[in-house]
Amino acid sequence: MNCLQSEAEDLTRQLLARNDLRGNVEVILAPPFTALGVVRKLVDGSGIQLAGQNIHFEPRGAWTGEISAAMLVDSGCKYVILGHSERRSDFHEDDALINKKIQAALKEELHVIFCVGETLQQRERNETRAVIESQLKLGLESLTDRDLESMVIAYEPVWAIGTGKTAAPEQAQEVHQFIRTFIETTFEKSTAESVRIQYGGSVNPGNSKILMAQKDIDGALVGSASLDAESFTAIINSAG
Repeated sequence: MNCLQSEAEDLTRQLLARNDLRGNVEVILAPPFTALGVVRKLVDGSGIQLAGQNIHFEPRGAWTGEISAAMLVDSGCKYVILGHSERRSDFHEDDALINKKIQAALKEELHVIFCVGETLQQRERNETRAVIESQLKLGLESLTDRDLESMVIAYEPVWAIGTGKTAAPEQAQEVHQFIRTFIETTFEKSTAESVRIQYGGSVNPGNSKILMAQKDIDGALVGSASLDAESFTAIINSAG
């Protein structure tokens, strides 16, 4: 919940003006719903894609305050973020609800950025793998290989989001490898090899390069560091 329309416009213009931004990295911006229109106009034709931060699972109806998948598509979005830890914890979204949202997004041909991750208490109890496996199993229920090929999975340890703490590269890689292995045993091997798995959790210019150098880390879901064009550019370029 950052950026008024004017702030989103200014930030996007700063990013587009960077002459050091590498062109071989896919960049997706996920502003709040109110700023989608202004950002869409600015990034049109630039190669930068647009994402919504959430959707409702129903296509339309008496759901005051909600946004449908079709509304995001109509606003120029190609992606949507679902299952984010803040939606899970603060708004009590469970795996079954997230699965319904994923299926609703896929019906509208939105690419889903599907978030999974464990809390600090779960990690300390050595429950990380069990938690991630459960979130993947229930969140991806009834999906096909073709569905998964259009998705991105984001591992975001809850204890590292907005805390300044970051999973060590080896910790992040271990979970990413576990996710890829789960996909290989549940879907086709080729799907596991091609699906993008991102890391999210206090990503910044100081740690992004070593994180994304890990074998199974294909990108980053960036939070507060994306609110500054210079730091966000540095993160983007570290993936190139």
